Amino acid sequence: MSTADRVRGALSRVLDPEIRKPVTELDMIGDVEVTDAGEARVPLKLTIVGCPAADAIERGVREAAASVPGITAVDVAVSVMTPQERKALTEKLRGSAAKRGVQFTADSLTRVVAVTSGKGGVGKSTVTANLAVALARRGLRVGLVDADVHGFSIPGLLGIEGAKPTQVGDMILPPVAHDVKVISIGMFVDASSTAVSWRGPMLHRTIAQFLTDVYFGDLDVLLLDLPPGTGDVAISVGQLLPHAEVLVVTTPQSAAADVAERSAVVARQTGQTVVGVVENMAGLVQPDGSVLELFGSGGGAELARRLKVPLLASVPLSVALRVGGDAGAPVVLADPADPAAVAIDAVAERLVARGRGLAGRKLTLSPG
Repeated sequence: MSTADRVRGALSRVLDPEIRKPVTELDMIGDVEVTDAGEARVPLKLTIVGCPAADAIERGVREAAASVPGITAVDVAVSVMTPQERKALTEKLRGSAAKRGVQFTADSLTRVVAVTSGKGGVGKSTVTANLAVALARRGLRVGLVDADVHGFSIPGLLGIEGAKPTQVGDMILPPVAHDVKVISIGMFVDASSTAVSWRGPMLHRTIAQFLTDVYFGDLDVLLLDLPPGTGDVAISVGQLLPHAEVLVVTTPQSAAADVAERSAVVARQTGQTVVGVVENMAGLVQPDGSVLELFGSGGGAELARRLKVPLLASVPLSVALRVGGDAGAPVVLADPADPAAVAIDAVAERLVARGRGLAGRKLTLSPG
């Protein structure tokens, strides 16, 4: 093997931080040349002008090339892909535009979990954000769609408020937070001053675009943070992802549990499978060891009983959970010993242990 081949082999270990694939596989590396004196020249083609990952990619390429025995110097010649090269890249990753559709069909290996609630203010988004990070901590490849278009909050909860997706042709690369790939309408508007006031058709188009044009790559789990209630988005997600599993979030208050049951009913009407209930805002432990049940008790267990699904966890009221949400530092990372973090981590563990069923998937079997 020539020195140039060894350099190219080393470059195959450099990943594009947004696409999460080797730069060599993405056709970002041209013909590598090495002089007799050991000087390597590496042509690097970035996907777009102003690529936010440019510095990280160039640094990774330089370090990988320099690590090859016999290399004395590295010259990285940076350029940008032509429109034709970008089109070829997007088709390589996603297929041609004519054949493109929702990525996460029933045949996909990605497990789709929609998190819903009957009413707002029960901490559904906080649970979803922390659950995504908890799953990623287990080594899973996780994506998160903030489908709560009117009340988007996921970017802030994950500490990436102000982050913008990268657009390569008609392909959207989502920002990454805590190893979770995230997309939200909040990344396309001024979150501090813009109110999104769209009706059904626009909402459906937005969710469909998130599931079609955003390149998540190979995911183990895709989470969707649905808006509260049983409106347009819940129906659209049911139509686009009828094979999705559904987690229902409620508080211990019986009134909240009653409303939450309706969101589960709608999910089942669209063919989705309700896999469990998460009770949030459960009892607050006092300094003397007693528990203050601000929102009552038993609502989660009763809802789980009526839906005939397990109560996956009861997440206690937690100052650390609230502080982490305000700071964009998920409690499962910032304070993993906090009781709320432990409870959410248990939900992640139970989801992983449950596995994914084969219902609706094509089995590639041939007669023997």
